[in-house]
Amino acid sequence: MNTTYQMTPKAESFRVLEPKICTNCGDIIEEMHETYFTQCDKCLRKTPHN
Repeated sequence: MNTTYQMTPKAESFRVLEPKICTNCGDIIEEMHETYFTQCDKCLRKTPHN
């Protein structure tokens, strides 16, 4: 049985991901699909860093 698999280019893989939503305010997190952040830049700036 010959099965041909076509790989999806990396850029295309990121394009089809659902947008990430900030867990704090509910806004869409722009351009950060591949990161582990769960908050947008605005909320991260408000978070106190010790």
